[in-house]
Amino acid sequence: MKLDILAFGAHPDDVELGAGATIAKEIANGKKVGIIDLTRGELGTRGSAEIRDGEATAAAKILDVSIRENLEFADGFFINDKAHQIEVIRMVRKYQPEIVLCNAIADRHIDHGKGSNLVSDACFLSGLKKIDTKLVGQETHQNPWRPKVVYHYIQWKNVEPDFVVNVTGFMDKKTSAILAYSSQFYDPRSDEPETPISSKTFIESVNYRARDLGRLVGVDYAEGFTVERYAAVEKLDDLI
Repeated sequence: MKLDILAFGAHPDDVELGAGATIAKEIANGKKVGIIDLTRGELGTRGSAEIRDGEATAAAKILDVSIRENLEFADGFFINDKAHQIEVIRMVRKYQPEIVLCNAIADRHIDHGKGSNLVSDACFLSGLKKIDTKLVGQETHQNPWRPKVVYHYIQWKNVEPDFVVNVTGFMDKKTSAILAYSSQFYDPRSDEPETPISSKTFIESVNYRARDLGRLVGVDYAEGFTVERYAAVEKLDDLI
């Protein structure tokens, strides 16, 4: 299956928090979008890997993505080396996306920056024909494929975006997808330890960021991204 957009996250819920509304909008506009989680989030303070698996499946259904896979890298301990790059390359070549979304370049959680660098490097290497890959259980060699662009969504830290996407009308779907991870976020009935994202105000902060970015460009809500190279336009009014 060829996808238009492939979104990577170091942990289940990263993609929903960083780019959930953008993904919902792109799917509504007819784009095929998939999600690849690098880890199962097994080191998360609340819940478990098994719980997170079910939550990720539920969130994928809410967003209506075409595929969701998990590479089952070691949460907290995966690194940007050849073995991990090859696994990401297999996914890039399998789905041949034009656009890749991935973690923030630097963030509070060390996996976010590591995941960002790993995916970015793998996207470049995926275009080199002398790197030979096959999907597990298949004999066919994969063709090289390099996405046209890699964009990084914003996570915990406030980062100055290089561009924003008007996501007005899609925040409810984003919020629903986030709240599918019920073990992670605020629940007055939970007796698990508190974390920075389980506070009552955390989801409000996600919505506030989207409102604030929207305010800056004259819309109700927006999500921001950073780029690795200049974004080019054909004519000036493409920026309106």
